[in-house]
Amino acid sequence: MTQYQAAGPNARLKVFALLEAQGVPAAEADVLVAAWAAGAVAGAQCEVVELDGMAPGSSNLVFADGWDEGVMAVSEALVGIADRDWSRRGGRSAGAAELAVYLADVRQRERADLVRLETFVGEAVLPRTHPHTTGRRRVLEALGEADGLCTARTVEMSSGDVILCTREAGHYNPDDLPGFKRGRSDGTPGGWHLAGGPIWSDVGAACSPHAAV
Repeated sequence: MTQYQAAGPNARLKVFALLEAQGVPAAEADVLVAAWAAGAVAGAQCEVVELDGMAPGSSNLVFADGWDEGVMAVSEALVGIADRDWSRRGGRSAGAAELAVYLADVRQRERADLVRLETFVGEAVLPRTHPHTTGRRRVLEALGEADGLCTARTVEMSSGDVILCTREAGHYNPDDLPGFKRGRSDGTPGGWHLAGGPIWSDVGAACSPHAAV
């Protein structure tokens, strides 16, 4: 239902804009859109009314009575909604303005929610990630702070997963060999690319070289 709640006002606002572009007076546009909205609710009310007396066959009498009472309650509520939508006609020429205010309020709340989410991720999630890991890179990407990271990538042959380097952009130095190339077992990456455990250079068959900075 959330997607319909978001799409509805946007669609109505676009209808107002199209009617205005065709030279339809604002007052008449209000009447048309109000009639359209009331008609949609009236159609739903007709479908609800058809459920009267349609309680599941295995239900007892008490349940059936409650079912019918519920149907009538919903039906009456829909009639009230249709009446409210229809009352919005009448040349007030406010439909588009009301929708614009509503959408502005929704977007403001969405921005506020996004700020709170970014703050939470930055303060609670990012500090818990380990340096040079894919998990940390993903958090930085979500925060829009991954521009300073290397763009090289490779493919994990056993799984087919694409792995992005997690080091800083411009770090690559093929002459600075990693530890295992020097006979060490400490896994130091030298100037090569790094993402968690994997270390690789640009010459690998499954690698996409880093972009120069």
